[in-house]
Amino acid sequence: MTETPIELELSVKQSQSESGRGLQPPPLFQLPLTAQDPSDNDQQTQLQLSESNPEAQQQAKPRWINPRRLLLLLLGFSLSSAILGLFYYMHYNHQKRNIQTVTPCLSPACRWASARLSISADPFTQPCDYFLFACGSDVLSPEKGGRQRGQGIPGHPQNQKENAGRTERKGQRKEKIPDRRTVLLQYLREILEADDRPASTAVQKAKAFYRSCLGTKSIETAGADPFLALIQKLGGWAVSGQWNRTDFNSTLSLLMRDYATFPFFNLYAGKDPNEIPRETAKRYIQIDQPDLLIPVQWNSKTLKSQAETQTLRPFLESCQRYLALLGAPPSRSMIHVGTFISLSSELAVAAAPLRFRLSRGQLYQRTTIGELQKQAPGIDWLGCLRAAFHPLPLFKDDHVLLHNLPYIMQMSRTIGKWLVKHELSTSPVHTYMVLNLLHTLIPALDSRFSETANNLSLALGEAGGVADRWKRCVSETERGFGHVLTHLLSERTAHREAEEIIQNIFSSFKSTLRELKWTDQKSLQFVMKKVESLIPRLWTTKEISSEAELDLLFSKVTVGTNSFFSNYVQLLSFRRKRRNELLTGRAEAADSLSVTPFLLGDELLFPMGMFIPPLFHPTYPRAMNYGLMGFLIAKDILHLILPDVYSQSEMVHAVGECVWAHYLAVTKGEAGGGGEFSLSAGQRQEVWVQYSALQIALQAYHQSLKNHPRDTSISGLSHTRLFLTSFSQVHCDSDAYSQFMPLEPSFLITVICSKSDLCPESLQCPNKTQQHSLETC
Repeated sequence: MTETPIELELSVKQSQSESGRGLQPPPLFQLPLTAQDPSDNDQQTQLQLSESNPEAQQQAKPRWINPRRLLLLLLGFSLSSAILGLFYYMHYNHQKRNIQTVTPCLSPACRWASARLSISADPFTQPCDYFLFACGSDVLSPEKGGRQRGQGIPGHPQNQKENAGRTERKGQRKEKIPDRRTVLLQYLREILEADDRPASTAVQKAKAFYRSCLGTKSIETAGADPFLALIQKLGGWAVSGQWNRTDFNSTLSLLMRDYATFPFFNLYAGKDPNEIPRETAKRYIQIDQPDLLIPVQWNSKTLKSQAETQTLRPFLESCQRYLALLGAPPSRSMIHVGTFISLSSELAVAAAPLRFRLSRGQLYQRTTIGELQKQAPGIDWLGCLRAAFHPLPLFKDDHVLLHNLPYIMQMSRTIGKWLVKHELSTSPVHTYMVLNLLHTLIPALDSRFSETANNLSLALGEAGGVADRWKRCVSETERGFGHVLTHLLSERTAHREAEEIIQNIFSSFKSTLRELKWTDQKSLQFVMKKVESLIPRLWTTKEISSEAELDLLFSKVTVGTNSFFSNYVQLLSFRRKRRNELLTGRAEAADSLSVTPFLLGDELLFPMGMFIPPLFHPTYPRAMNYGLMGFLIAKDILHLILPDVYSQSEMVHAVGECVWAHYLAVTKGEAGGGGEFSLSAGQRQEVWVQYSALQIALQAYHQSLKNHPRDTSISGLSHTRLFLTSFSQVHCDSDAYSQFMPLEPSFLITVICSKSDLCPESLQCPNKTQQHSLETC
């Protein structure tokens, strides 16, 4: 500004006085008011200054600003402003790419999903700790001392978190979508509690059954009386001192036919996998070892099952409690409990785990009913099977399939011995059957019985906790009125959208298989041949096609409003019809209310129970459906088709270790510190499965966008960000593989975004510089 002439200041003052009031540009951008020759202005101004200020003559002569210089200044400033604006735009566009112009989804389902996302942990605003929260909402929260993911792994970073860190995050934990089974129960609950339109008779009965289950007041008031009345109907029992000494085989047949109770062996119908072709194979009665009430452990040295002292004590206490609730005199209860445990222990000796029986070739052993009678004469096999499958005709020459012949023979000898030695005195065999019947009917009795069962589970170290009443009631309604709920679910399922995502995920899965580095070509050829032969589709049952058929099926079922016990018992006998339908081939063995896919012949079937909100909805943006349900479908397929992929590809080991290194870098800050924290083979495989499932789902979604570019969004999020944010809501599934996942699945977002241009933003933690140097998995 030292070069700015005084004349410029004077001209500005003059312009202000002439132009009057109003906002004017800054002086630097103010143009001269007249087009005078600059030299004339220069002379005039110099003269004025000389006359008014003699001292100015001693100073250097000031010059009027050159227009060329002003023009250059203007051009230079404009260019600088343009460059700064460009840099700002690029930075703003990079930082705000997630709020690109997208079409909002305004459906009720989308508004609900938007509200849920707004209170959920966001990977892009919490890149360093959004994945550290445990799965679930209550029992696993760190504030309550529950087990978190990663605990149980020696030296795991989450085990080394200080209490201060936990306190700092207290109150910040966000809810996630529950596991799939809970989601299905919640959805079925909404259906059962809805009163949206006139329902068919069968639907009304299902809803009435559900309401009677919820009516705990009448259940608690009735207490043990309904079961005691049932015991008298069966001829009494020795525990009360009143027993008509009913025939053993007659009582057993009655329990199996009318009460779905199988004290000494299990019965079900199914095909023989050894028959070819399997699609047209006949269905057979299959006889298996029972679900024993007494807790036993398998001894791999003696190859026998046995009860241990630490488990017998709580089991003894639970038996005593049951007898007390049933009004048994204390003087008699201990004798009956003792003989019950002795008989249970003797029966359990020959029971064996499935893997052992498979290794010994004890599954699907074919024999006739007549031959079985000779090998295990303690049971009237033809009479019992006719009762269990009444009114189907059965004969001695009919074939059955056995799944543990040594147990069946041992069970027959044990029953024969106890009937001869003890039945006339304390009748332990009859008491054994009654207590098994009690176990079947506990869901229909008052809370004291279920609490006793739950206390035993807790004492044995099993997953405890009494389920919410509504969950138990939905589950029982599902067991009794499965046909009704399947029909109602089918009416609400978006069949076309579900089929589309199934096909797209399966196509992406096949592409991933081809890119996988296999240990040998034979493994690849074997798997690809298997995969190419599969037909993936949505599973919809064809058993019941109309409400009229449902009404006919349940026409003989009478549901009362105030007696859940009688309603429950009535539906137990209804299960026999289901067994008969399975045996004759009129019913499908698959469960349409399941939450995971299954293989049936050459078909890969996905139950309708998978495609329900909040996991899936036809009005959701596709990004959300693929981020949630797409990932789960891909994970299920990988588990189902590649259960032993760890031994078939080195990439499984490499990807597992790579993801684990990323996890350690963020949670501990030691990228190469796997060492003592190395994963097991099963853990590496599960990490690979879930990481691959995320990639498969993302690839399928991008392909979907290529085919149909338009997609909606929620909360203004970009498509990819919505996909990843939706995936972060997936709960750790309570499937058989969940125990092998050493970290929160949502952490995979950090890995996939670490060196990828797919993500709208980087998920680097500012205090974890090691993460930048990690390789791409």
